[in-house]
Amino acid sequence: MKKISFKDDYSTGAHPRILQAIHRANKGIEESYGNDSYSKKAEKKIKKIFACENSSVHFVSSGTQANLLVISSALKPYESVIAAHTGHIHLHETGAIEATGHKINTIETKDGKLSPALIQKILDAHHTPPHMVKPKMVYISNATELGTVYTLSELENLSLFCRQNHLYLYLDGARLGNALTTNNDIKASDICKLTDAFYIGGTKNGGMFGEAIVIKNKQINENFEYLMKQKGALIAKSRYLGAQFEEFFHTNLYFELAKRANTQAKKLLDKLKPLNVKFDTINQTNQIFPILPSSVVRQLTKDFDFHIWEKINEDLLKIRLVTSWNTTDEEIDILIDKIDNYLKS
Repeated sequence: MKKISFKDDYSTGAHPRILQAIHRANKGIEESYGNDSYSKKAEKKIKKIFACENSSVHFVSSGTQANLLVISSALKPYESVIAAHTGHIHLHETGAIEATGHKINTIETKDGKLSPALIQKILDAHHTPPHMVKPKMVYISNATELGTVYTLSELENLSLFCRQNHLYLYLDGARLGNALTTNNDIKASDICKLTDAFYIGGTKNGGMFGEAIVIKNKQINENFEYLMKQKGALIAKSRYLGAQFEEFFHTNLYFELAKRANTQAKKLLDKLKPLNVKFDTINQTNQIFPILPSSVVRQLTKDFDFHIWEKINEDLLKIRLVTSWNTTDEEIDILIDKIDNYLKS
């Protein structure tokens, strides 16, 4: 039997409507390098939904590409970016940011979120110019790599702190749809209002591939397309990126898919709790991190794909289970039954 995957939300295929949109875009002749009609329509829809009329929108192939482009565009050679130690740019991008010549100042956090107090510690530590790098950007993820989300007040406090300290605030939105459709008070328009730049993740939310970078700060955006071209990010057949995002935001598909992934994670979480499974973080989106006996985890690997996230001790392991837009109730029930049986054995 093929293993059931709870490993991530990008191993699943693209949503049928996205495939249909790509098929429609395949017909006829279109302008290239972002000047096609599909990208232009998608740009208008994004600007309306995120209330960012005075921002620029750039479509790229991946989150890592988005991060290295925005960060390297924003920072001078001697400037650094501040991130949580769990941040994607620190752990999972093969030194992409460091390869652009910029240091990442990391901060230990329990929930993957940054706060003004935590950032201040980095600023205080870099107090001997010009002998140390100059922190200039704050990188956050929403939802975070631990499945947590920022509240509106938390994001407002971060935004104000960054402005007061002349820091750029950049938001990695690989799972932005999940963050905006959970039980939270942040709206799409708040993201643009409170950050200098962010990106809207498509790959992890039912897209075939692609992310949409939104840049409000004109200093970051200046000559940005030159950098895109130099780094191989300016795609000639851009219509296939634009068509996906036009379809995402033509109706409510983007948010429907994210909400579906969150709903399936909530079902999984609710079914794990009666089994007395422990958690050390409160998860609100489509990633959950149960702590299970090592013996149970070993047995689960026979039938399921997932990440072993952390070794708690010799007897316990923390694993990551991720749901997507097409995770079924049946798959959840099969997993729960296996966990229940292994815990009892």
